Amino acid sequence: MKQFFLTMAGVFAAFFLLLLIPIMMVIAFGLFASGSQKAVTTAASAKANHIVLRADLRIPMLDQSQRSILGGSRPSVVGFIETLQRAESDKRVKGLFIRANAWGLPPAQAEEIRDALLSFRDTGRFVVAHAQGFEGTSITSYLSVSAADEIWMQKSTSFSASGIGSEVEFFGGVFEKVHAKPEFEQFYEFKNAANTYTQKTFTPAHRQSVMSYIGSIYDSALLEISADRDMDADNMRALIEGGPYSAEEAIALGLADKLGQVIQAREAALEKADMGAMVELADYSSQKNKLKSLSGNQPVIALIEGQGEIVTGEAEDNPFSSSVAIASDTMAETILSAVKAKNVKAIVLRIDSGGGSAIASDQIWYAVERAKEAEIPVVVSMAQLAASGGYYYAAGADYIFAMPTTLTGSIGVLGGKIVLDETFDMVGYNIEPVAVGGEFTLAYSSVQSFTPEQRKAFRDGMARTYEDFTGVVAKGRNMPLETVLEIAKGRVWTGEQALDNGLVDELGGLRDAIAKARELAGIKSDAKFKVRRFPAPEAPLQQLKRYFGISSDTAEAVAAMQTLMNSPQMKALLKSAEAVQEKPVTLKAEVPEFAH
Repeated sequence: MKQFFLTMAGVFAAFFLLLLIPIMMVIAFGLFASGSQKAVTTAASAKANHIVLRADLRIPMLDQSQRSILGGSRPSVVGFIETLQRAESDKRVKGLFIRANAWGLPPAQAEEIRDALLSFRDTGRFVVAHAQGFEGTSITSYLSVSAADEIWMQKSTSFSASGIGSEVEFFGGVFEKVHAKPEFEQFYEFKNAANTYTQKTFTPAHRQSVMSYIGSIYDSALLEISADRDMDADNMRALIEGGPYSAEEAIALGLADKLGQVIQAREAALEKADMGAMVELADYSSQKNKLKSLSGNQPVIALIEGQGEIVTGEAEDNPFSSSVAIASDTMAETILSAVKAKNVKAIVLRIDSGGGSAIASDQIWYAVERAKEAEIPVVVSMAQLAASGGYYYAAGADYIFAMPTTLTGSIGVLGGKIVLDETFDMVGYNIEPVAVGGEFTLAYSSVQSFTPEQRKAFRDGMARTYEDFTGVVAKGRNMPLETVLEIAKGRVWTGEQALDNGLVDELGGLRDAIAKARELAGIKSDAKFKVRRFPAPEAPLQQLKRYFGISSDTAEAVAAMQTLMNSPQMKALLKSAEAVQEKPVTLKAEVPEFAH
């Protein structure tokens, strides 16, 4: 009977969707047409006037651009940096109006946005930021706009950006109550990702590691904000830690500049540009991307981006997915294709990953080695995270950049399983494993603990992976193995700390990495060159046509639905579930959740 009702529910759901899709198509066409018309009008008006670009940091960003039919084009840090850089040479662009994030951003993301604003201002353009308060307790929201010429605050808001906090979950007590047994091995005491499952609270090493890197992030942020606000660092620390403040108090203390509503701040920005047009950064980016790119035999720097968990296999070829991952087959082949491509003189790897599969990381590392053998310099630009497996394949590069607040290192290995046999007993559920073959056959079974022989074999395998990892670092960084072993042990470092211990070469962002790649490639400072993405980015419409092999008209009709699909109502209606399969041995860093 239960199955009957489930079946009927599925039938009714399918019937409902069949009725809904034509309605969605009609609405989507209307929205798509009106949106296109609006974009055309804005672009047309902008041609005859001075331009003030507009960006909104309240919208969550990925590190790198990622587009899908249902997910649309999400804003990215790399896109923000690239678009502002192009705007620096556009005489029409007079300034930037930016909506500040009130609650907090990933530290390195905030830092790289701040650096982009500084570069933009250095060309004689202005930046006006408006904040509906800095309501979260994270200093990073303030850091992202501290370089603005003017920071406006809405009168009814507050300034609460008081530091950096991190919240770490521990399920050890939960597993104890449900009789689940986490069985993990880790190399070594600072490889803390498994502590979430095995512990009820911090171990001394875990606490030391977290306090060290959040302290480093906080110190870096204070120094940068102090420079932006032309204030002594000690005074700035005292002000930040003395909050919260009302908006009026924040202005009196020099933390912000003007009181006003967002409309007033926007009008002030337009006045600075002699009442020009305000253009969304995304619209401006699309317009600039349509311009004819540099051609001929100019040297090329290949930009290869990777974000998310590192996994084996090919990247997901699905235009309807918005998931991100670094697939080792695809990444390795992309690096090798750049090596073989005409006019490519250097490669920049942009990495935003806390790691993943040890096997996948090693595969990508080898592709980097092949690039170097072909005498193609490889430069790494680390984003928010380039740790564990993310550091593994970065370690072989010729030069490594990190932001001061980037989280990197985590040179270590962990792995294991959670045994659920007694948990299942609580509800009368039973799984009986059977096997033929060697002692290790059932080592990964979730209903029986490791035997002593299995645990030894498992740990020996992890030890070999750790030996490989530390060896890769020693070779790539030209460091004695003994030194690597001292700074490894799974410990997470900030970019600032990694510079001190030799894990990175210089502090800086993507633009710095591209400049270094040009230098290593021997491209003269006054010579023209182009940065080309590998693989070439594909618009959702192109994805759809390739994926289904359908006509342009049909593809455009379906692609137009993405506007409606992005609405909160449709996201609530269409839910998806993703099965995650953890590999037994991983190079994965603890990814902190920064408190707001």
